[in-house]
Amino acid sequence: MNITLIRHAEVEEKYIGCFNGHIDIDLSKQGRTEAKNLANTFYHDEFDGVFCSDLIRCKNTLKYFKQSKDAVYSELLREKSLGEHEGKKFEELGIKYENFGQFINSLDGERFDDFVSRVKDYFYDYLPSLGKENILVVTHAGVIRTLLCFYENITIEEAFSKNIEYGSITVMKI
Repeated sequence: MNITLIRHAEVEEKYIGCFNGHIDIDLSKQGRTEAKNLANTFYHDEFDGVFCSDLIRCKNTLKYFKQSKDAVYSELLREKSLGEHEGKKFEELGIKYENFGQFINSLDGERFDDFVSRVKDYFYDYLPSLGKENILVVTHAGVIRTLLCFYENITIEEAFSKNIEYGSITVMKI
């Protein structure tokens, strides 16, 4: 199964560099341009499955794609919920960083272990059960990093240290 993962395009300026989680924010003007460019990049590609986070930043990234008409939108492709920490920059969190595990577990919202299980189950159980071979997924950096942990057999801390730019493309075979 070939999976093309796209991180949503750039978000509204006031949310850049923030822990956004489940906040339903839109794309910036630059983000809309990025989304259109991504759509052009994949214009001739054929996917037998198109999946997208149900949050507006992902939906509005995908809306320019000809393949968007076939999309399945799911909350299972959302970023980790961060509860009261959503929309804040690191320095606003009030959490001292000692190591990744301590930090991520200090954030409220969805338990990190539950988030990791959700991502793993979606990509390693649900998607393969559909029998599709060439899949497009528009999602969030945390989902992509978590998937990279399993795919590249690296620690979650190593995966979360990877820079996943807005509008970036990651391709993998599972």
